[in-house]
Amino acid sequence: MSLVEIKGHLGIGPTVRGIALAAPDDFSARYDLDRDRGIFSRPSHKLYGEEFVGRILVLNAAKGGVASAWMLREMVEKKKAPLGLLLNDGNPVMAQGAAFAQMPFMDRFDVDITSAIFTGDKIEIVPAQGIVRILSRIKAKD
Repeated sequence: MSLVEIKGHLGIGPTVRGIALAAPDDFSARYDLDRDRGIFSRPSHKLYGEEFVGRILVLNAAKGGVASAWMLREMVEKKKAPLGLLLNDGNPVMAQGAAFAQMPFMDRFDVDITSAIFTGDKIEIVPAQGIVRILSRIKAKD
């Protein structure tokens, strides 16, 4: 049973469960990440220094260009990838990249996803149904 169920646009990829890593910042696979070390590397990003491998990223909007598509796939192949990606506002390039990487991806939620899900929440993404479930909450947001 979930604490909260959030509706979004139908997504891409398989159903997954994992721990959220959330911030109201935008997301670029090219400029925000050190893909070899598995951490956020842009100093101005709210998740700077945080490890993203095996976490479900919850961020505001996609940014960047076509490089994101192959970068997501490369991270999956190297086992240095997030478990899934939730964005308030995706774009065709990010959706294409998630599909190419076979990474669960959803966007366009009925709430601001970065305000609804907190770092540490255990969540389930069901892209085929356009549903995100908060299964447990570690702590309340400050």
